[in-house]
This record gives sequence, structure tokens and C-alpha cells, in this order.
Amino acid sequence: MRFKTDVTLPIGKIEISHSTKIMLLGSCFAQNMGMRLKEYKFDVDVNPFGILYNPFSLSVALQRIIDCELIMPSSSCMIQHNGLWHSLMHHGDFSSENADEVVASVNKRIESAHDMLPSLDLLMLTFGTAYVYRNINDGKVVGNCHKLPQKMFSRELLSVEEIVNEISGLIEKLKEVSRSARIMFTISPIRHLRDGAHDNQVSKATLLLAVEELKRNFPEQVLYFPSYEIMLDELRDYRFYADDMVHPSSLAQDYIWECFASSFFSQRTAGLNIEIGEITKALAHRPNNPSSPEYKAFINKILMKVKSLVESNPFMDFKNEIERCNTLLNI
Repeated sequence: MRFKTDVTLPIGKIEISHSTKIMLLGSCFAQNMGMRLKEYKFDVDVNPFGILYNPFSLSVALQRIIDCELIMPSSSCMIQHNGLWHSLMHHGDFSSENADEVVASVNKRIESAHDMLPSLDLLMLTFGTAYVYRNINDGKVVGNCHKLPQKMFSRELLSVEEIVNEISGLIEKLKEVSRSARIMFTISPIRHLRDGAHDNQVSKATLLLAVEELKRNFPEQVLYFPSYEIMLDELRDYRFYADDMVHPSSLAQDYIWECFASSFFSQRTAGLNIEIGEITKALAHRPNNPSSPEYKAFINKILMKVKSLVESNPFMDFKNEIERCNTLLNI
């Protein structure tokens, strides 16, 4: 008997290894996937502008990264509200009481992302919604409203044509600086119920149609990972949602990650993930007596394992784990 509808996965469309240079931009789902990749020591840059939801804001962010276009305290995107300075193009994680601090942190991330582009192998873009908010003063789409007065913005639904035209131009521009990079689109499975149940479905349908056309227009560069379909078809039950009934639960996130891994990881990559996971779990263990000879021997064994992984995979960064082992050995 079968109790679910299986979604066809893009197995073999691209191989992702720990040496693959990956940049992820987009919604909370992109953040979650990016942090998982980082946890397993993949070479990733996760959301250089912070979490962004709509295709236009993602396009603006990437074009600024490509051009290494920095911002200034006097830039039109900078605004002060309730004692904090914000960038309307960035997530609130960059906000601060000091405008210079916002500018410095924003520009540092733009520069590091720009430096990664020539060697970029994979760009993962996750669209969350086709609804955008425009700043009434200049007509520009903002990445985040930062709880500013609603009267400052107008809300609209992007059309399929608008999204395709905007992202097509971005793909052409990206090809000039990242000649070998592939682009993987995903549609976030997170429901934007603040838009209303029906409007959320219209929004997701718009994004799906736009991505499908982009796949047809750029068959060599573009591929699609069906996280949205996995959530709706394979995990069609509220037990796979968090308490807010909007975000996927941790179990659902684990399942989607497994689908991603089975689609793109080789047997060797999957094996390395297991080893890295065992190291992470071991270092998270809290012993009854951290000064005991038995625990010191246990940590020394972990340290030797880490050093062996670094020797065979010099592109991996285990600096924090090595420091942690040395700290525990010196207790």
C-alpha cells in the first residue's frame, strides 16, 4: 500500500561536493538549507543581503554583488526608524543604532560575495513570494519594510512576464562573471498566509510558472529543486508543520534535506557528511567529568579524526573544531 505521492527528484542533474562553491539567496528556506550545508563544511555563502523573499529584491541584491556596488550612509536605501538605522535592501540582521556600522557590515558582505563570483559553481535562489512592496518616494522595490509605516509602501503582485524578464537579464549578466555557474531555483514551501490563503496560492503559482519559463529559456544553466512540491505532496499533513502552521517542522526540514542529498550528493560526499556529523555530535556531548583521562582520550581521538579529514580535504575549514578539541584537552 502507498500512503503518499512521490515527487520526482532531479537526481544526477548536478553533483554537489564539499569543494563546490555555492551561494544561496532567498527566503527562510534558503537560510535553513544554507546553514545545513555550512554545518557539513560545504563552501557556501548564505544570504549576503540577509533573508529576502521576492524575485526583484533578489535580482537587485545579485546585481549589486556582481558590480560590487557598495552603499554609503547617504544612500537612498538607508533610513532611520525607532532609533535604528536600516537598509531597505537588507534584512534586519544588518540594522544598528549606528549608520556607519550598518554600512560597514553590508559592504563587507557585498565585497566577500563579489570575490566569490569568478569561481562560483552553483547559485541557489529561493523565491518566497511574488508580492513586492515599493517605496512610494522612489518607486523602488524594497527587500524589507522594517516595520515602517504602511503608508510609505505600495503592494503589488508581480506578473510571470515581469519576473522572467528581470531574472533573464540577471542570468545573462551573471554569465559574464561566473561562466561555469549553474542556477538552481526553489520555491519556498513556507506559506505566506499574511497574504491570505488564496493570494498565497496565486503568488506561488506565479513563481512556479516563472521558473518553468526560465528553465525553458536557459536549459543549460537553470535547474529546479522541488522543495515546494515535496512539502505539499509528500508531506501533506499538519504534523509536518511547526506550531505556527506556516513553517515546515524540523522533521519536514530533515526530510527535504535528505531529498536534496539523495539528488545531488555522491556516495563519497554522503560519507563525508556522516563523518562530519559524528564529529559535531561528539563535541556537543557534555561529559560528567571533562578532566577524566577517559574523556581526554575520547577528545584526542576526535582531534586525530579531524586532522585526518583536513589532510585529505584541505579545502574544508575545521578551525573551530580543532580549537574546541585543544580547549577541552587543556581543561
